[in-house]
Amino acid sequence: MSTSYTTLWTNDLCRELERSGYAGRRLTMLFGGPHQSLPSFQRAGVQPGDHIYPVRAHHARLHVLGVLEVARIVPYENAGSALPDDDYVKLLDWRPLKTGCVTEVLIGPPGAPLRFDTVVPGSLLERLTYTSRRGERLLKHVEDGRLIRSTSLQGIYRLAADSAEELDRLIRHDAPSGGSR
Repeated sequence: MSTSYTTLWTNDLCRELERSGYAGRRLTMLFGGPHQSLPSFQRAGVQPGDHIYPVRAHHARLHVLGVLEVARIVPYENAGSALPDDDYVKLLDWRPLKTGCVTEVLIGPPGAPLRFDTVVPGSLLERLTYTSRRGERLLKHVEDGRLIRSTSLQGIYRLAADSAEELDRLIRHDAPSGGSR
């Protein structure tokens, strides 16, 4: 059974991706590292088969940007020799995501189209639930359906199954025609 996670992208990264024409493109890889600015997916427990939902906190709202189903996790230092030519080209193509010190590359089949306008409704935001070894927790700093601070999203966090299903439905429902996973 797959597990789902969120990872917070900065507004600067989102603006750069929008300016560079990445909107509508399907995610095929993500990068992880040892620092808070680029956290490790492996340290968070991500495995092949899991789903990663990049999110953005912007103007007191949470945006879900897309999804990647992880097929492989490759050490970045071995990416040139470990990846087939097609995947290596994707590695170069998604280089704006490669900020800071990169130690790992997550590769998957094309996910949902990358969108910057899919807002998580306030009612879902208020019940968005994460899970860990210590139990479940609601997303912190949510008041009246608005995200007051994004600090509880910084990193890679495992979603509760119901919350993951709702984010997935939101992405698929808002996808342009022909834009399903």
